[in-house]
Amino acid sequence: MSIDEKVTKDLVKTLENGREGFEKASKMLAETNESELATKFAGYARDRARMSSELTALAGAYGDDADEDSTPAGAVHRGWMAVKDALSGHDAKGVLKASLQGEDHAVTEYEKASNEELSPGLRTIVARQMDDVTKVRDEVRRLQESHSG
Repeated sequence: MSIDEKVTKDLVKTLENGREGFEKASKMLAETNESELATKFAGYARDRARMSSELTALAGAYGDDADEDSTPAGAVHRGWMAVKDALSGHDAKGVLKASLQGEDHAVTEYEKASNEELSPGLRTIVARQMDDVTKVRDEVRRLQESHSG
């Protein structure tokens, strides 16, 4: 397996984990009358799906197969969100905390990918997507801080 293929698979899994997590968070937030946050998180989920598709298409163009199954760590994170949900009664602060944890993980995965010897085309996409993921992580952090007051 080439480095590009491995990185692409890892990032697609990270993005799919994020998409699933944001979808779940959006539904939880909608149930708590946090419609603005729910809408924002639904948008994050759509962005992650778009980013995943972009990487999958690039991998396909190179003849690679980017498996889109979510990772065990992602399943654990989603499971943690379910536990947090049960404990918090769909509390926005709890959802934001869980989401921030997931976004910290996503940024770390992109940082690892950016340190690999990637082809120029993949490097460009990884750099752009890393900027997007970092911006979302920072926004989730600000939202968490504004809800903890």
